[in-house]
Order: sequence, then structure tokens, then C-alpha cells
Amino acid sequence: MRTELSDRYSLAFKLYPYAPVGAQAQPAQRHPVVIVGGGPIGMALALDLGRKGTPVLVLDDHEGVGQGSRAICFAKRTLEIANRLGAGQRMIDKGVVWNVGKVFHGEDRVFQFNLQPEDGHRCPAFINLQQPYFEKFLVDEIRVAQSEGAPIEIRGRNAVTAMDQRDDHVLLDVDTPDGPYQIEAEWLIACDGARSPVRDMMGLGFDGRVFEDNFLIADVKMTADFPTERWFWFEPPFKDAGQSALLHKQPDDIWRIDFQLGWDIDREKELREDNVRARVDAMLGEGAEYELEWTSIYTFQCRRMREFRHDRVIFAGDSAHQVSPFGARGANSGVQDADNLAWKLDFVIRGLAPEALLDSYSEERVHGADENILNSTRATDFLTPKSDISKVFRNAVLELARDHAFARPLVNSGRLSVPCVYDGLSLNGPDMLDGPERTRVGAPAVDAKLGKTYLLDRLPGEFTLLCVDVPAPDIDEVDGVPLTHLGLTTRGNPFLKERYLGDARGAVYLFRPDQHVVARWPEASAEDVAVAMRIALGKGA
Repeated sequence: MRTELSDRYSLAFKLYPYAPVGAQAQPAQRHPVVIVGGGPIGMALALDLGRKGTPVLVLDDHEGVGQGSRAICFAKRTLEIANRLGAGQRMIDKGVVWNVGKVFHGEDRVFQFNLQPEDGHRCPAFINLQQPYFEKFLVDEIRVAQSEGAPIEIRGRNAVTAMDQRDDHVLLDVDTPDGPYQIEAEWLIACDGARSPVRDMMGLGFDGRVFEDNFLIADVKMTADFPTERWFWFEPPFKDAGQSALLHKQPDDIWRIDFQLGWDIDREKELREDNVRARVDAMLGEGAEYELEWTSIYTFQCRRMREFRHDRVIFAGDSAHQVSPFGARGANSGVQDADNLAWKLDFVIRGLAPEALLDSYSEERVHGADENILNSTRATDFLTPKSDISKVFRNAVLELARDHAFARPLVNSGRLSVPCVYDGLSLNGPDMLDGPERTRVGAPAVDAKLGKTYLLDRLPGEFTLLCVDVPAPDIDEVDGVPLTHLGLTTRGNPFLKERYLGDARGAVYLFRPDQHVVARWPEASAEDVAVAMRIALGKGA
């Protein structure tokens, strides 16, 4: 069954078939940016850089997506980034949209939650979409960008086998079906996954925890009338389900089921089709009709590299950090890595910012990784209590949560992915506005419906000055970096007032190209804005 799925994906998602490049007999050509790894992180970064006009080459050792559905939960912030890149709406149209989750303990429902109870957002809290589709939509948009002149090249079945970092570039050995060749990269971005060959070549490792537990994934194809919600069971009532279980829907009538099996298991035995079917039958009930599309057993770690930048080699996604899949923090945090890195690398290559700006990528995304690791570790400890007294506490929390709202925040079946706020970090300017907490300095922009449009659609991938109910200062660029102006009124825009003014009479917000807030004021002068922009460009106050 695993082979059948692999064959289907390889035929349907052979996105960049191998083609000879004729480089074997040539001297090593130099490229401004080389990305190793064509997964969702590498492709998002390539698309962002290419649309900015920065030439980028993607090297992938396959010709398309990997095996299995892999990541399936894509969060609101990821969809907002994909919207800015041009691929978001197709993802939402194909995906299964959901905002509601339910938590069970045994046969009893403990409570349900809504991840997006308010209106005025373009994107839902989450969609479920198999990773092959997510990657395909990014590559489709890369093809559109290429047709419009974006300098993006993808080479499938080009595997990096060795590297040598030098003063102003990295020399790469690349193997292909037609033989090896060499290229030079001014900047090398490793998006090559949890088993990163680039990381191994550099002798770098991870710090963190490896959890002694195993989880069985079963992707099943069936027609069912279950609602499109995330259902999670502690101590599930069905036979042989293990310590926890998870059920949610994907496109094409595929359902993802997870069973927590424990540590001391016979993996080969557990993956036998009859044993997998016994567990699924117990969950779905006698007579349930389904096909097994994909099965796998995984363990997980919560760990990261100490630094994500190593001179001219920069790590993003799973090559830099790994977390539990509970909470959907892996691919979502990786896309935020790409969003953070793209504008900084583009500015450095174009000479608009000092090279030191790239150090802030490591600073901010290490901060994000630590937040994800903390949440993932807490979720794992709640899912699998490490002592009898911990289990008593966990079950008491579940019992209280049925009837008492105060206990529900303590229930942890995986804190679901939210974007990181860069509180207190080096690129932040002043926060002079007594405004809403969620749009404070360091936070990503919060969407707001504006008549027939949305705020995030009007924040392009460049520095933008948003003036709400106040006049704009007279400033259009700082040190050669252009500044886009967006003037809005709260009249007829209640979501804008609620999310950006609160009780203030007016506000000025400075956004970075990745839509994070640099600074905010009740009103601002041109000098105020210039100082804040220089901070955000890594030039200091």
C-alpha cells in the first residue's frame, strides 16, 4: 500500500523532471543563491526571492514531492504568506477548511474549541491539505513567475554530495544521472530536511530531546459523514488504539488517523496490514469500508541547531529545527523561516542592508524555534505522563475541563501553530502607541476586512507605512530603500479600528517586508520613521 501511494504521487507530482544542464564539462558557474531541497520551505523561499528579482537556483535530489501525505495542517499565517506569493487561494480552494476541534477522554467529550471565532479575516485558521498539493501549488506559481521573467531555476535529480565554504562563496559538488559537476554559491540555503546532508557535511548537530514514543499514521480513503473538525482522544475507547488517537479529514476523501503506540514496539509487526486494519476497524466500527492509502510509524524530536546561520550557509525548516507533529508546527514554522529570510537576503545581495542583517534571521527564527519546541515538549508531556502522579494530574485536568472553562487552557493535545512575535529582539523599533496588544511591535500584521478587500492584500513585500486616521509623514525612502504609503480611515472599517487603534484616536504603523510590525506611534515624523527603518535594516538607531 505504501508503494501504490508512492507511485501515484511520483506520476501526478513529477514537478521538475531531470534535464541535463550541460555543466559537467564547464568551469564552476557562480550563482547568487543556491537552495538545497525542493520541499515547501525551499520552494516558498525560491518563489519569494525570484519575485523580488534575486536569481535563485534550487537543487533537489528528487523530481518532485516525497512519499506520503506528510504535513497536512497548514495554518492561517502560512496561508497569508502563500497569498502574498500568489499561491494561497488555490491551496484554500483545494484544502479542507476547519476552525473547530474537539477533545475527548475515553468516550466522553471534554470540550470543543474554535480557533477563529471572529470575522474579518481572509484566511481560515487552518486547512488540511496533503503536502504534495502544497508543494505543487508553489511550483505552479514558480512557473507563472518564470514566465513573467523571475530568475528562478529548478534542477531535479541534482544531489549535493560535497561542499567547501570559502571567503566569498561555497563550492558545491553536484551529482546527476549524467555525471558530477561543480557550482559556486554566494549564499547556500539548506532546506534539505531533518536528515540534512548539508548539515552532516558541515559536522553540525542538534540540541534538544528525543522522545521515546511511536505513532502510527494511517491515511485511509473513505466516504464518511464525520464533520470537518480535528478530533483528539486521550485514552481512546476503541480497542488497541494506544494512549491517544487523532482523526481529521484531508481532500479527496482521505482521512488521517494517528495512534500513539508507546516506545517498546515491534515496528514491522505494527505495520502489517492486518494489524493496521484491526486498529482502524476498532475506531471506525464494524463494516466500515475504506482503503489504506498510506501507513508509517514515526518518532519525533524537539531540538534545534544552536545557530541557523554559519557564514555563507543558512539553514531553514526541518534542517534547522524539529518539533512534534502535534500542533502542526513543523512546516508552518519552516514557511515562516522562508518569509523571514527572503527579504533580508534580497536586501543584502542588492547592497541595501549590511551582511549583519542575516544574523537577525538566526536570532528571530531561533526565538521562534524555541517557542515551538517549548509548546511541543509540553504537549508531549501532557500526552504521555512520565509518572503516576503526572497521570493523575492530567486526568484531573481533563475531568475538570468538561464543566469548568478555567481548566480548558491546561488541556494540551498539541497547542496549534500560531505565528511567532519577535518581542524584545534587535530589529524592533519603538512602540509608542497605547494600542491593541496583538498588533504590538514584533508581531505579524493581523488581517482586517476593508470593504471588499483585506488589509494584508494591501501590504506588499516591502517596507510599508500604514497611517490610520492621521496624516502621513513626508518620507518616501530611507538610504535607498523605498517606503510604500497606505492611508486608511476607520470610518466604515470596524475591524481596522479594533485591531489597530483600540482606544487611540489615530496610529502610524511601520511594517517590514514580511509584514511584521517594526514600530508604531500615535503620530510620527519623517525622522521617527527613518530611525525605525534603519533599526529594521540592521543599521542600528
